[in-house]
Amino acid sequence: MYLSRLVARNVLEDDIYCAVVRSPRLIDPIEQMLDCEIYHWNHKVMMKEPRVGGAWEWHQDYGYWYVDHSVLFPLLASCMIALDPATKNNGCLQAIRGSHRLGRVEHVAVNGQMSADPERVEVALDRMELVYCEMQPGAALFFDCNLIHRSDRNRSENPRWAMICSYNAACNSPFKRSPKTHPAYSMLERCPDERIKQIGRHQPARKRP
Repeated sequence: MYLSRLVARNVLEDDIYCAVVRSPRLIDPIEQMLDCEIYHWNHKVMMKEPRVGGAWEWHQDYGYWYVDHSVLFPLLASCMIALDPATKNNGCLQAIRGSHRLGRVEHVAVNGQMSADPERVEVALDRMELVYCEMQPGAALFFDCNLIHRSDRNRSENPRWAMICSYNAACNSPFKRSPKTHPAYSMLERCPDERIKQIGRHQPARKRP
């Protein structure tokens, strides 16, 4: 099975990607979603290889973060930004509408990945709407860490790129440290649009991985 190629960062630097992470266009909606102050959890740029790349099983992000990163509450959310068109043909994100209300679902090994309990996913799909999140470049999708989602492989002739910025509540800092744990809380400084444009003019995005 071919997964997505990705580069993930837990630390903010002075580059165009980190400037996007700091954008009020992302921070403000997620603070509204979680109803609290947030900080940077991680961000990543992902690419699905043409024809073969990137199938992901049904999962919740909190299913991973609960086990590996010692966060007590599901007070995390993410924003996916399409860098290329995302379609059914090239493996756009699929989500079960309203599944975040189920709470954390146990995850088990399926096809070499950790997947949300297949029995519960099957019932959820019977009772809830399956949504294909087709997006144009620049479109953003905000989602809760307990949303059950997946994606198919890229069947097109072109790679598909996306950026995902994830945030944690300031009150939800990891309660213990390990090599896998994401950073503890630190204040997230906002970066206005003009500053993002300025960085982009003088420091173009690095070559995609």
